[in-house]
Amino acid sequence: MDAVVMAAGEGTRLLPLTEHWPKPVLPIDGRPVLAVLLRELAAADLDRVWLVTGYLADQVEGLAGDGSAFGIEVTFVHQPDALGSADAVRRALGGGGGVPALVSAADTVYSRGDIARFAAEFAGSGAAGAVAVRTDPPPGPGRQAVRRSGARIEALRDDDPDNPWSAAPLWGLGPAVAERLCLDNPPYELEHAFQSAIGAGETVIAVEIGKTRDLTYPLDLVEENFPYLPRT
Repeated sequence: MDAVVMAAGEGTRLLPLTEHWPKPVLPIDGRPVLAVLLRELAAADLDRVWLVTGYLADQVEGLAGDGSAFGIEVTFVHQPDALGSADAVRRALGGGGGVPALVSAADTVYSRGDIARFAAEFAGSGAAGAVAVRTDPPPGPGRQAVRRSGARIEALRDDDPDNPWSAAPLWGLGPAVAERLCLDNPPYELEHAFQSAIGAGETVIAVEIGKTRDLTYPLDLVEENFPYLPRT
């Protein structure tokens, strides 16, 4: 199975840091987030990474190289305009990426082994797609709750305030979802393609994973790298 990693975004909520550095090269625990992700993808025995770049692409591509430093082959795909996550994945598939595929944002650190387990559960499910769900962090700004019935996802947005499950930026993409990547109007988001498949009666499963970590605001950079400092 191939992996598509989306690393083209500007990371506007991390300004002014992202004026100079793209979000995937910033560190958690002193290591670039993208470097940690590539090693986890290699450990999951994925075949190849299609790395979609855009904003400050030279820094992202310089870090990843050909992937040999991380134990996995990396091929670059350029997304010149910010047309959304579904557009990024569509470009990767158009560049030669295969389906089924695993898709991840480039700015998230997953609990060790979760990517491998997610990929295995999706591959063995026969489902049209899969979405990783977690309780840490819980639903909140930028993290929508996912409505599910057992393992099956009913909707990718849920207004129930007691729902503890939020979607993580980790997806399993089968043909029935891939064919829906181009919708009517930009921005083309993965959420829309998955919801379209669910609405058509396709099975999309929820795969529970552990805690995820990412950088959203400048203060997060301090908290994720210097946890011993007191919070004020």
